[in-house]
Amino acid sequence: MIVYEAKAEATKKQLIKVNEALRTALFVRNSCLRYWMDGHAKTGYDLNKYTKVLSDNPEFPWVSKLNSSARQAMAERAWAAISRFFDNCKKSRDAINRVSTGKKGFPRFRKLQTRASVEYKQSGWTVSECRNYITFTDRFGIGTMKLRGTRDLNYYQVKQIKRVRIVRRSDGIYVQFCIDHERKEQLEPTGKSLALDLGLTHFYTDSDGNKVENPRFLRKSEKALKKAQRRLSRCAKGSKNRAKARNRLGRKHLKLQRQRKDWCVKKALSLIKSADFVAYENLQVRNMVKNHKLAKSISDASWSIFTQWLEYFGKVYGRVVVAVSPAYTSIDCSNCGHQVDKTLSTRTHICPNCSYTACRDLNASINILNKGLKLFKNTDGQSGIQHASGESDLCLEKVTSFSKSSQRKRKISQ
Repeated sequence: MIVYEAKAEATKKQLIKVNEALRTALFVRNSCLRYWMDGHAKTGYDLNKYTKVLSDNPEFPWVSKLNSSARQAMAERAWAAISRFFDNCKKSRDAINRVSTGKKGFPRFRKLQTRASVEYKQSGWTVSECRNYITFTDRFGIGTMKLRGTRDLNYYQVKQIKRVRIVRRSDGIYVQFCIDHERKEQLEPTGKSLALDLGLTHFYTDSDGNKVENPRFLRKSEKALKKAQRRLSRCAKGSKNRAKARNRLGRKHLKLQRQRKDWCVKKALSLIKSADFVAYENLQVRNMVKNHKLAKSISDASWSIFTQWLEYFGKVYGRVVVAVSPAYTSIDCSNCGHQVDKTLSTRTHICPNCSYTACRDLNASINILNKGLKLFKNTDGQSGIQHASGESDLCLEKVTSFSKSSQRKRKISQ
């Protein structure tokens, strides 16, 4: 399943109709959640049936204007939040000593925000033959909107489009197409393996000693964000000036979000194309941001987005991507295995056992590479590993031999 997005050119009347559809979809979602909280729904199918009750209710005549598939999609979203809540509760019960730890994520009622969406299935919309226009056929009367984007939908048949979403953001209306297509690309083997040690001073340090600077997009745009936030706080609540100021602030945050994503996508793609085997430390960012002194810098680094795209491109291009536990990777000596305790301020690894000296991040990345190769060899690519190629054994032999030869070169250079 792939998702293509295009910006829609909408008139003021169409924007009003889109906002009505978004409000109705949010009302259906919140009503389904209330129906479950009252104890009337036991399964997701019960919520789907309740959407029909809402549309037939004379007290809510606007619900029937929304397409039936869109109502069912909002019920599915409500049930997804409920299922996630039960899964989190089960994980907490299965924790060590049966102690309930962490937040459960109880489903909450949502209010209409700047970013909102409504999802249609295979009805309620039609696309033109040239794939440049889309028409929504429900009773809200949104009508036809022109699509502007770089993706060409002519490569796919209409029956391959399984879902269509209308997404509202600070800079306009977007239409997303969920297409039933499995993306596969072929690359020639490079015989190279890499491991990444993620950090704040440098975004990552690989096992070859290359370092990539942290872009720090939030720090660079923080002054403009603060200025826009001050202007928003000075406006009276409910005024048109406040709505404009909120939109300006939302556009700045949206630009920041797109900068992070674009940078992470390009770096992840370049890494996947340059190595057959990539290992990275699986950091628990949710727990790390509890440190209030480093929370802003950790959030600005966007490690989670980077690793998600790394795994995705690994599946697409048939590369082996391994998530390694970061435990003891900074303490263990990559040359002899002796443990050397360090503080965060200690940036150089000096082993008293074998006198091996290296950068702290380089030493950690070599340990991650060794642990990743060992994990892949022991599990045969089944646990904690993302890969999508039948040539994984061939890649493993090449990267293992490459890793051993590189270790011998390091020992000789010492």
